[in-house]
This record gives sequence, C-alpha cells and structure tokens, in this order.
Amino acid sequence: MAVKVLVVDDSSFFRRRVSEILEQDKDIEVIGFAVNGREAVEKTSQLRPDVITMDIEMPVLDGISAVKEIMAANPTPILMFSSLTRDGATATLDALDAGALDFLPKKFEDIARNNEDAVKLLQNKVKEISRRRLSRISRPTAQTRPTAPKTPTRVGGVSARSLTTPQPDRTFSSRPASPSVASSNSLRASGKKYQIVAIGTSTGGPVALQAILTKLPANFPHPILLIQHMPAAFTPAFAARLNGLCQIKVKEAQQGDRLLPGVAYLAPGGQQMLIEGRGGSRTLKVFEDDSARITYKPSVDVTFASTAKAYQGDVLAVVLTGMGADGRDGARMLKQAGATIWAQDEKTSVVYGMPQAVANAGLSSASLALDEVAGRIVREIGCG
Repeated sequence: MAVKVLVVDDSSFFRRRVSEILEQDKDIEVIGFAVNGREAVEKTSQLRPDVITMDIEMPVLDGISAVKEIMAANPTPILMFSSLTRDGATATLDALDAGALDFLPKKFEDIARNNEDAVKLLQNKVKEISRRRLSRISRPTAQTRPTAPKTPTRVGGVSARSLTTPQPDRTFSSRPASPSVASSNSLRASGKKYQIVAIGTSTGGPVALQAILTKLPANFPHPILLIQHMPAAFTPAFAARLNGLCQIKVKEAQQGDRLLPGVAYLAPGGQQMLIEGRGGSRTLKVFEDDSARITYKPSVDVTFASTAKAYQGDVLAVVLTGMGADGRDGARMLKQAGATIWAQDEKTSVVYGMPQAVANAGLSSASLALDEVAGRIVREIGCG
C-alpha cells in the first residue's frame, strides 16, 4: 500500500515540485495539498495522511503552530522543510519540539551531491517516518537547571533560548527488541571505569539528545561527544539551545577544544570531529571534509573510530535513532578495544536504522528505551 502524503506549502511551485518528486516513487501517493497551516490542520483531519510535508513560514497559521495542533488532535508523522539560516534553524528546532519527526532544507542542492541523490533522500525520509505510527503524545515539564537563570550563552554566534514548548514524549508501535540483546530492565551497572561518553544519532536525534542530556547531573564526571547528522547552519543553534536547558554545559565543538568533564561537544555540521593526543592533554580536531567516500559530515563512524584510538576501552558509546548504518563500523572498533556499546530500542526510535545496524552486528550489549538511557548512563558512570 502506498504511503499517503499531504503536501503543505504556500508556494505553488514548491508544492508541485515536492509532489512530482514524491510520486516518482510508486510506493508514495500525494493525496492532497494545503496552502497554509490552518488548511493543513483541517485536511489532516479529513484525509488522514500517513505523512505530512510542512513548510514553516506560511500565512494564516504558521508551520510550527500547525504541527502543535495536528499532534494534539491527529498525531501524524511530519517532515519539515526549512531554510538554512539561523532563524530557519531555530524555527525548525521549535517544530521538532512541537512533534515533527524530521526536516530537510528547502534547497535540495544543499542536502545532496546531485539531483538524483536529493530525490532519493526525500523519498526515503517520507517512507521511513511513515512506518512510525504515533500512538501517544504527552508533554512532560522539561527539566531545567536548578540554579538561578544564567545569562544566555552565545555559541557559534547564536544566543541560547529556552524552549517555548515542552518536549513531547513519543511512543511508537513496533516489534519487540531482539532477545539476543539485554533489555533495559536487566541492565545493571557493570563496575567498569570510563573516561568519556560518545553518542551518535541522526533522524529523531535532536529530540532524543534533549531527552537524555537534560537529565544528566551538573557533576557529570566525563566529557561527552555528540555526533548528530545536521546541516552546518543548525548545529550552533542546537548546541546553544541544549546548553540553555541542561545542567551540564553543551557547546558546538571547535578546533583545539580541550575535553573537560561535564561538557558535551556537538560535532559541527558539515565537518568531522576527531580526538587528538593521549593522557590528560586530549583535544578536539575539527576540520572540513571534502571526501566523497564519506557520506555523513559529521560521521559517527569517524568520531567513534578516533575515540577508540584515543581512549581504547574506557568508552561508553550509545547509538540512537537514525536512518542508515553510520556508527556500526566505528562501534565495531570501539568494541574491539573493549568499550561498552548500547543501542536505542526499536519501539522508541523514530527510525531504527542506525541502532539496528549496531544491534544486528552483535556490537551492543543493551537495547534501551529512550526514556531510560539517561538513567542508565548515570548508573553505569556512577554519578547519580
């Protein structure tokens, strides 16, 4: 059965372009259009699409407000289209907070090397998120720093700003996790010593990372590496937002950063992040990567491999929701060095590609629901 899509945009040109791209795939059917957010809410109720593609800036009702209303009345997987600007990044993050599952730049040439790759990427994202039926939406109060509000930090030129909408908790219907991997309920602290935590993710990652990082204590004893597939225009805003919400410090990684305890370093979009040095003098190497051989920039594999070389087995690595298999090869190197690898479970993943690749390769020792990851990290590290 074809994936039924509602295309929402106030531009007739963009509506037509998206529709033509999607319907090149025989497994996708565009069943309707909306020219503003209010019409999107109404047509979602009438047509019951499997997926909605949504613009952010529209008349009558903007895309973020439309997402909120749709998720409250008729929860539906939503793919946002965004401009690659600072304001576009902030608005897209707001849309994800409101319940959208993923996003793409409106200029397709910004996301792929050629038109064919861009077409396939859009089609694949629509099909992937269509498999995740939203069955429950709740809005818990976001955890914030217990201290007095701090002056907003500027990271990469973007001021931190708190969320306007509390983080939605998503539960999806899916098959149970593989019995060969330990469930979260059976996991106990191993007593192993660590020096660093590394987390890799893609589709669904911004929501997942926020859910985890906001629950870590201010006295977290190790540095944390964050590798999120995200455009360069988005990572400064995302790091600043997390920094404003978390008790730990979160920053976009920069060349030469020293790895400090209680600091999470987000790999910049469009670049690679490596670890240099040994002992107490480890720093980050951040560099432009023009290699056609490596698809993802930043790449979880690249950072994980570097972490394995620098820290050997003293690493706790977690692979979260995301399309593809980035992280599997790097996790294998970490595993061979003696590191501990965990993967998010299928039920709470927006897309089970990356964690599934790690689990199927026999590299992960635990399959964790998203809302249990932070607690398990704290217990394993021993800082709770």
